Amino acid sequence: MSELQSPSTPFRVAALQMVSAPERERNLAEAGRLIGEAAAAGAQLVLLPEYFCFMGMKDTDKLAIREPYRDGPIQRFLADAAREHGVWVIGGTMPLMVPGPAPEPNRVLNTTLVFDPRGNEVARYDKIHLFSFEKGTESFDEARTIRPGAEVRTFDAPFGRVGLSVCYDLRFPELYRRLGDCALIVVPSAFTYTTGRAHWETLLRARAIENQCYVLAAAQGGKHENGRRTWGHSMLVDPWGEIVAVRDEGAGVVAGEIDPARLADVRASLPAWRHRVLDGTG
Repeated sequence: MSELQSPSTPFRVAALQMVSAPERERNLAEAGRLIGEAAAAGAQLVLLPEYFCFMGMKDTDKLAIREPYRDGPIQRFLADAAREHGVWVIGGTMPLMVPGPAPEPNRVLNTTLVFDPRGNEVARYDKIHLFSFEKGTESFDEARTIRPGAEVRTFDAPFGRVGLSVCYDLRFPELYRRLGDCALIVVPSAFTYTTGRAHWETLLRARAIENQCYVLAAAQGGKHENGRRTWGHSMLVDPWGEIVAVRDEGAGVVAGEIDPARLADVRASLPAWRHRVLDGTG
């Protein structure tokens, strides 16, 4: 099992790129196919994109498939896929019900859930930064249907700490400083074509360089049935900011290795991580 692997051994990871549709079951079937493809090619950790399970015709459509925490077909799918293939599964994002004494019927949490190779949930992150964009005919405001999370989250994988973030979080470097010393940061996303073309690669490489760690980004990538076009370019970036693997558009698997020796070499030759003076918590 991958969880017994030496932390000094390269660890193969994969980002799954999708073009999700307005039908949950169709998306789950496609995600299952891609997880199986990645696992068969040796991936030990698989990252799904934001909204892997559903891209509705309008923003409010996601309310119909929201699930209570730890109960529902999407959560069962993720746990079963991890267990079946014996891999770590980072479940992109899915809509969870807003808990508490005053539930919000018109909003959800946009949540990443992580499952280990036995199918046990080991981490949860609720997206903190909510995307808003207005340009020409493009108009987005996630706060209308999503309640933001409030806490950063990490988990321990066989090769080291993994930091969780989602899409628009990528523009806020202070979040990544709060994650601490990570070997890998993941960024499940659904960047628009416009913003992705302008900033996606630059931001991913910057987060890798400034945190001296690997960055794995799984994106939606193509023309969706709801008319939206997403940028794609799912990729793995190494701690020097070099792109290890990338896929431009369309569904598929982007894979590469987390190499602890490469991580140590970058940090030894240019010890910027150790030279930090401000901790980003102010």
